[in-house]
Amino acid sequence: MLHLQGPQMLQMLEKSLRKSLPESLKVYGTVFHMNQGNPFKLKALVDKWPDFNTVAVRPQEQEMTDDFDHYTNTYQIYSKDPQNCKEFLGTSEVINWKQHLQIQSSQSSLDEVIQNLAATKLVKVKKTQCLLYMMPETAKKLVPSFLEAKNLSPKSVKPKAINHEMFKHSSLDVTHAALVNRFWHFGGNEKSQRFIERCIRTFPTFCLLGPEGTPVSWSLMDQTGELRMGSTMPEYRAQGLVSNVVHIQTQALEKLGFLTYHHTDKANKIVQRLCHTRQHVRMPCDWNQWNCVPL
Repeated sequence: MLHLQGPQMLQMLEKSLRKSLPESLKVYGTVFHMNQGNPFKLKALVDKWPDFNTVAVRPQEQEMTDDFDHYTNTYQIYSKDPQNCKEFLGTSEVINWKQHLQIQSSQSSLDEVIQNLAATKLVKVKKTQCLLYMMPETAKKLVPSFLEAKNLSPKSVKPKAINHEMFKHSSLDVTHAALVNRFWHFGGNEKSQRFIERCIRTFPTFCLLGPEGTPVSWSLMDQTGELRMGSTMPEYRAQGLVSNVVHIQTQALEKLGFLTYHHTDKANKIVQRLCHTRQHVRMPCDWNQWNCVPL
């Protein structure tokens, strides 16, 4: 196990992961932000270097002080050889299997090794698998062949206009974390709110303020560069507000040179139709998350 330190090694890792897109997307997005100042204080571990097979990105040990906080205790994993990375992922220096944790990857092929490791480590696993989309602007830069194959535009389709007398573009502050947490599918608890607060402090956020001057629709970015936690207050839905927020967010992040992608539940046909309309590019791989709890 090797800990990659210093900008030269991390830039080499980012360049190498780019060649394995889209299967490496969750790790690539995380390493990208590590190379933009590493605001989440993460570390990248590989089984060997420079010709690595498996890479795991995780927080520094001093960040993982709460054994029950799987939002902080999150690992992004990519492997060129998913069937033979059990030994690497099984070491305590790579993954602390005694904590509540979550593993994220764009490779569903990691499922077997994670399930086998969990059984060995006496850990209960809950897997979530979703559809993975990349914004056309990012796809044009990272995987242009996908746009060509599907005959898609390299730009997101502009959403319908909103009433700017009623809704104002703004950003979130930490006091809005409780509101975001209430509507986040993976949230709703104290630890998730703490994670949301950290994302708000660390990354650009985007929202629409309603007539009362409070957020009615919003979208955030996490440490992997993914657009997450987007939602609209129930009384303001079906007006295209979150589409408008995400469009503005994508434009702003593209100007900063950031990649933009997101996931949606397989059962959420409404968002899938929106993605199709806006020409978001469906990836051939999935968004995967394994929630692990020691027995």
